[in-house]
Amino acid sequence: MDIVLVTGSAGLIGSEAVRFFAEEGLQVVGIDNDMRRVFFGDEASTSWNRARMQEEIPGYIHASEDIRDKKAMERLFSEYGNDIKLITHTAAQPSHDWAARDPFTDFTVNANGTLVLLEMTRRYSSKAVFVFTSTNKVYGDTPNHLPLIELETRWEIDESHPYSTNGIDESMSIDQTRHTLFGASKVASDVLVQEYGRYFGIYTACFRGGCLSGPSHSGTELHGFLAYLMKCAITGDHYTIFGYKGKQVRDTIHSYDLVNMFWHFSQKPKTAEVYNAGGGRHSNCSILEAIALCEEITGRKVNWSYTEKNRIGDHIWWIGDVRKFQRHYPQWEYQYNLQDILESIHAGIVSRI
Repeated sequence: MDIVLVTGSAGLIGSEAVRFFAEEGLQVVGIDNDMRRVFFGDEASTSWNRARMQEEIPGYIHASEDIRDKKAMERLFSEYGNDIKLITHTAAQPSHDWAARDPFTDFTVNANGTLVLLEMTRRYSSKAVFVFTSTNKVYGDTPNHLPLIELETRWEIDESHPYSTNGIDESMSIDQTRHTLFGASKVASDVLVQEYGRYFGIYTACFRGGCLSGPSHSGTELHGFLAYLMKCAITGDHYTIFGYKGKQVRDTIHSYDLVNMFWHFSQKPKTAEVYNAGGGRHSNCSILEAIALCEEITGRKVNWSYTEKNRIGDHIWWIGDVRKFQRHYPQWEYQYNLQDILESIHAGIVSRI
């Protein structure tokens, strides 16, 4: 039976991938040892999601292993071998702030863990498609040097700039910029994924995501912007805006739409591809705009305050251009807009509290 291997399988994108591929009739093997709890504490644990998948998805196989553990990964890959048709790599340490606290763990999870998975793919499943959940942070703070204009509720790019209509494309350099340590570890893994494609002829793709969100996100202050904001709106917990007047802009993609991108790529794979993958002009908002939407959906005022100091590495304005992927896979299209995403997050959180 064809097997899909999903790392970070109890997380936001991983669990979406598990459900998506299981519904396509594929055998899914998930790898997740709940490192998110180690990174961000009990509130960010994904154990609830793992338990729900094991209960609801017939045949789902879960391995509570660490992707950095070469022996454990070799056991898995050697067991399933060429039956593995797709590796969906979503496991990561995802926070700028956390990376600065523990650079060794950040780099070993993001870079070394990716290297282990790529090498196991080459040795045991070389015909498989390797999809990597990268990040727009590989571009560092270069987007912050674009000609931005302050509007009432957001920053926007000058309309005369080529990026104004559709957003930032993949031609933006990832060199000579401040990435933060998190961004650097993701650059390393992004380049490794490309190189294994080019050097060894493996089907690989890096999807450089914007703000990834959805109902299965265990949002926390250090990661999971919209999910954490909605949680604060529901519970009354305090939310802090860090810098840029709360007008910093993110494009946002629902986890389903991103995994659907993975699926389309896997059906007609390419070698060493790179795609920006976010909400684009279809789905984006500033923090102030997101707060207003959360208040509208919950019927409650968000308990928030502002601090002038921005987070290091934070983008002032990010809207990614997804047209390259759309040109390669014209049958793919968005299923969720920003309102849909926030309503699904609200429903997901309410169902768990």
